[in-house]
Amino acid sequence: MAEKIIADNRKARYNYFIDEEFEAGMMLLGTEVKSLRAGRANIQESYATFENDGLYLVNAHISEYGHGNRNNHEPLRPRKLLMHKKEINKIAGQIQRAGKTLVPLRMYFNERGIAKVKLGLASGKKQHDKRATERDRDWNRDKQRILKNHQ
Repeated sequence: MAEKIIADNRKARYNYFIDEEFEAGMMLLGTEVKSLRAGRANIQESYATFENDGLYLVNAHISEYGHGNRNNHEPLRPRKLLMHKKEINKIAGQIQRAGKTLVPLRMYFNERGIAKVKLGLASGKKQHDKRATERDRDWNRDKQRILKNHQ
């Protein structure tokens, strides 16, 4: 059984150079898990940050569960990310020293059915880098079209 993708941040690879990827678990409430199983999440504008007691995913929108009662979760609440202490210290050093950003790339359920988030240690792209990425993507699309018609 492969992983089931809940939300994908396609803009992240366009706006950032992704240097390294990490996998993290999330501390979720029951209604959040049920909403994720229905595929109701958005991580486009979210990022990960360090608070005093750990790493948090900020601004990730998980819609309220439709059949939830008054104890339903807050859609934009910060969610604690679960990683090994060694990984957290490595990321903290990179962010402070090199001025990098931690952006979520994908939210998914792994093979065991546990909600995970793939984080990318990223540095921002300038406008000309974004244009180059777009140009390369268009050229690869055209090249595939030409090769397909040539055969």
